[in-house]
Amino acid sequence: MRKIAFALAILGTTLVSALYTAPAHAQATRTWVSGVGDDANPCSRTAPCKTWAGAIAKTVAGGEIDNLDAGGFGALTITKSITLDGGGGAVASTLVSGTNGITVAAGSNDVVIIKNVRFQGLLGNGTGTAGTPGLSGISISSAAQVVIENCEIYGFSTAGINVSLSATGLVQVLRTQMFNNAVGLTATASSGLALVEMYGSTVVGTNSGGSSTQGGVTAGSNSNVSVGYSNFQDLTFGTQVQNGGLLEVDNSLFFTGTAVQTNTGTTAYANNNSYYGNGPLCNGGGTLKTAGNNKLGGNATAGTCTVSATMTQQ
Repeated sequence: MRKIAFALAILGTTLVSALYTAPAHAQATRTWVSGVGDDANPCSRTAPCKTWAGAIAKTVAGGEIDNLDAGGFGALTITKSITLDGGGGAVASTLVSGTNGITVAAGSNDVVIIKNVRFQGLLGNGTGTAGTPGLSGISISSAAQVVIENCEIYGFSTAGINVSLSATGLVQVLRTQMFNNAVGLTATASSGLALVEMYGSTVVGTNSGGSSTQGGVTAGSNSNVSVGYSNFQDLTFGTQVQNGGLLEVDNSLFFTGTAVQTNTGTTAYANNNSYYGNGPLCNGGGTLKTAGNNKLGGNATAGTCTVSATMTQQ
């Protein structure tokens, strides 16, 4: 009888130990980062992690990472559904040199949301740089949907946002500021279609000796890029469509070298925009389709595109 009781006691102790240690390996639906955190922590609110990368390893797919206070949380590669929210009332920054800030390489059914994050790529201004500049603030190669909302992206040598998909996916850029990047946003797809929507956002280049530099938004091969209610300033071009791409621009303000840059055989749609640059509204060998309601001011000219006023207002 004593032997049976002793065996049961050992079994009970073993089970208690197993129950105690199991949560250490579990992933949470919400995790936290802090400027004074530690990636050895469980990433809870009371014991936050130090970096995005440390927190994502402890966050379940479909979960959320939030920041508690100001901090630089490092580069990150996202391979699953996740929400990244830096809106903790302080600066949530990702500063990188020679690489991408955040790389999205998620699954074909994954949804990734990035909100309230500041990206610094160290490109500097004019001829000065703070180090080897970062490549892209956000680089997207695969996902079903990526939402980028209320972010600041600046100082990157490739693009603020680089959409280069391997299959059809949707990218939405909402209320985001991009400035001093080689190009604000580029979109291409090697297969399928890169669907990109940008609304309520701003792209600003630099101005050296009165000359605008850098580019705005480029619709590359196998892409469909829609821009609405956005502002473009001090850029060689505000928007551009390349072969195999499609571009639609509505209700936006341009103070750029060229508002819409086309290439031979390409088509862009532009309606109800205001252009106050010192160059053409539309330039290049492509076609601009419009309802005839774009406004030209300052020294702006119509440009060299073939204008097809076939869109009717109803």
